[in-house]
Amino acid sequence: MPPFVSDISTLHRHLGLKHEYAYQQWAKANDFKSMIPKDVADRKNAEATAIGEQGTINDHAVPLEPKPRIIPYSDELFQQAAIEWLVETDQPIAALEHPKFRNMINVAARATNGIKIPGCKAT
Repeated sequence: MPPFVSDISTLHRHLGLKHEYAYQQWAKANDFKSMIPKDVADRKNAEATAIGEQGTINDHAVPLEPKPRIIPYSDELFQQAAIEWLVETDQPIAALEHPKFRNMINVAARATNGIKIPGCKAT
């Protein structure tokens, strides 16, 4: 049996002109994409807008600041840091045993987010 029309686009136009609301309700209820020319054009415009509004990768590809790697405390690490501090600042070995130095280290050890050491002007 031959089809009534050779091109189904006339059916889509007819549905869009005469039965648009009923067809859209049926399409929605049956999870079907509406093929009414206006709905097809709306979908294409929505896709083009979504693509057109998408930024370039340059908007997102910004260099990240590397997070400082915090090495967990160990007695060996502290001893190495203390020796380096003694040598670099030309301190006497007895400076590590001074009660005020020990107090300063004990106070700093309670810090949860690092410490801020005042500079020369602030001191």
